[in-house]
Amino acid sequence: MTPTPHRTNPRSHATNAHPLRFGYGTNGLADLRLDDALALLADLGYDGVGLTLDHMHLDPLAPDVAARTRKVARRLDALGLGVTVETGARYVLDPRRKHGPSLLDPDPADRARRVDLLIRAVRIAADLGAHAVHCFSGVLPAHQAHPATPADPANPVATANPAEDTAWKRLAEALTPVLDAATHAGVPLAVEPEPGHLLATLADFHHLRRILGDPPALGLTLDIGHCQCLEPLPPADCVRAAAPWLRHVQIEDMRRGHHEHLPFGDGEIDFPPVLEALAATGYQALTVVELPRHSHAGPHFAAQSLPFLHRAARAIPAGAEGRTP
Repeated sequence: MTPTPHRTNPRSHATNAHPLRFGYGTNGLADLRLDDALALLADLGYDGVGLTLDHMHLDPLAPDVAARTRKVARRLDALGLGVTVETGARYVLDPRRKHGPSLLDPDPADRARRVDLLIRAVRIAADLGAHAVHCFSGVLPAHQAHPATPADPANPVATANPAEDTAWKRLAEALTPVLDAATHAGVPLAVEPEPGHLLATLADFHHLRRILGDPPALGLTLDIGHCQCLEPLPPADCVRAAAPWLRHVQIEDMRRGHHEHLPFGDGEIDFPPVLEALAATGYQALTVVELPRHSHAGPHFAAQSLPFLHRAARAIPAGAEGRTP
């Protein structure tokens, strides 16, 4: 596959008041054909799409994936949509295990299947001209997920749990060839802290970054709802703290302590300060609505979400763009 330049959207709603570009995730439009989902988002005025590679939406394991990718790339260009590739499909590798196998699986062959999927995703992203490839660590295997004791008070992630230490080593080893592929393709790998996973917080992301030696291809997917759910800082402060590593942003409403992706207005997040902080970082890739459990009414929530974000963005004070976070 030959990398194509990152596309810009001539229909973009980014203005002088704010540089933000909004997308919607196809994992929240799983009941639509991909072409129909893309047309819907373009008609609604979105700037791009978070494209989850799945059996019904650009299956990364299909024998004709290269041809399908070229077709999707042409469609994205025709519609003026930017794209980020996401890899959170629940059963794309295993019809019985949600998000399995993971990068933490005890079986090396199973870990290799997840690595292969991520490398495929990088190649697809390069052909689509995507801004980044999203991924996550996976959960610690159940028989190993017992409480750990802090090993270093100065490092809240370091533990005295040998099983957890092993999991971090597996994660770093598994991601190394993916980062090599991302470097070669010129597409950043954006790791997402996911509640309940080994890598669950911003502190965990920085722990991984240190283990890997801070490779340039390693970036961050920041989910605004996850910040509300479990981070010690408010979401706007999380954005400012994460600014140097931001490569992809997901957004939805959420409540403190409850990992449930909610439509805007159903949770606790105050969005204008979050979008102001994001605009001030200079981040110019997509901010993608993430409602994976709302596909039953996906078109409805896609239609509701963009006006909400535009209203929140209009509340950003003039001159917020480019401020030092």
